[in-house]
Amino acid sequence: MSTAGKVIKCKAAVLWEEKKPFSIEEVEVAPPKAHEVRIKMVATGICRSDDHVVSGSFHWPLPVILGHEAAGIVESVGEGVTSVKPGDKVIPLFNPQCGKCKVCKHPEGNVCLKSSLQQPQGTLIDGTSRFTCRGKPINHFIHTSTFCQYTVVDEMAVVKIDAASPLEKVCLIGCGFTTGYGSAVKVAKVTQGSTCAVFGLGGVGLSVIMGCKAAGASRIIGVDINKNKFAKAKEVGATECINPQDYNKPIEEVLKELSDGGVDFSFEVIGRLDTMLSALLCCQNSYGVSVIVGVPPDSQNIPMNPMLLLTGRIWKGGIFGGFKSKDSVPKLVADFMAKKFSLDPLITNVLPFEKINEGFELLRSGKSIRTILTF
Repeated sequence: MSTAGKVIKCKAAVLWEEKKPFSIEEVEVAPPKAHEVRIKMVATGICRSDDHVVSGSFHWPLPVILGHEAAGIVESVGEGVTSVKPGDKVIPLFNPQCGKCKVCKHPEGNVCLKSSLQQPQGTLIDGTSRFTCRGKPINHFIHTSTFCQYTVVDEMAVVKIDAASPLEKVCLIGCGFTTGYGSAVKVAKVTQGSTCAVFGLGGVGLSVIMGCKAAGASRIIGVDINKNKFAKAKEVGATECINPQDYNKPIEEVLKELSDGGVDFSFEVIGRLDTMLSALLCCQNSYGVSVIVGVPPDSQNIPMNPMLLLTGRIWKGGIFGGFKSKDSVPKLVADFMAKKFSLDPLITNVLPFEKINEGFELLRSGKSIRTILTF
C-alpha cells in the first residue's frame, strides 16, 4: 500500500532539552508539500556538530530532530519536484544549493543564501514543520533531520546519487568526509610537496589528512592529545603525529621547529578557540594558509594581533569543504565507487538507530571515529 500523500507514523530520536539524552518517540511525518521530498532513511552518521546542539554550544530551537549526515531512498515527492523521484537513492544536504541566489551563482561561494546555517530556523523554507510528536510540532535541523525513519526536505537540500552505492558508507559524504577532504583540496588548495598540520584526528580530521595526501603533500603532521588516534591517522596518510601534552612549550612553537619556521598549511578540526589560534601561529608567516574546519562555540571571539596576517598569512574557513553540494556530492560518490578513496577507515561502529545514545557516548569518550546508525 502506497504511503504517498499520507502521514507516516515512525520512530525518531527527539531532543527535548539540552544536555539530556535523546528520546526515541513515535512521530508523525506529514507528506511533502510542493518542491519538497520525503525520504526513507537508511543510514546516518553521528557527527560532532549534532553533539554541539546537545551540549548547548550550538543553540537551536527545541524540541528538535537532529542528524545531518545521511543517505536514504526517496519515498514520495511534492508537486513540482523534478530532480529526484520515488525510489532514487539520495543524500540530504545540510548545506543546500538553490542554484539561483548570488552565492550559488558565484564560482567560489557555497553557503546558499537560503541556508539555515547562518540563521537557525527549525522549519522548512515555507516556515512550517513536517514533524509532530505528542501533538506538538517538532523543529527541523539544518534542512535535514536525519535521526528519524522518514524525513522531509526541500528539493534544494537533496541530491540523487549512484543507484549502486552502499548507503551505509556514502552517508559520510553528506558531511564528515566531504568537509574534511574538501578543506584540503578545495578550501586550502594544498600543493604538491607541501607540509601540513592537522589539529584534531576525529573523522573530519582524518578526512583532511586524506585530502592532503590526495593533493600531494609530502609531510602531514597530525596533532591530538589522544594518542590512540595516531595509528589510524598514519593509516590514512599522516607521516607523523604529536601530542601537545608531551612538550613544555606551545604546540605552535613545536610545529615551527619541526617545519623549518612554519608549515605551509594548517587545519583546525576541533572547534576550540585556543587551537584555532595555535593553528594560525604555526603557519609560515609569509605564505602559510590556515583553515578553520571545526565549528566554534557560539558567541565567542578570538583576540588576535592583525600583524599575524599583515605579513602574508591567510586565515580562512569553509563549510562543507567549500563544495557546492548539489554539484559535488554525486561526483564524490562516483569517485568513491571508482575506488579513488575509501570510507572504511572512518567507520568504527555500526549500531541500530535505537542505540543512538550509546553512539553519542562513543563519540564523547573518543572511542569512535564515526558511528553509523542503521534503520
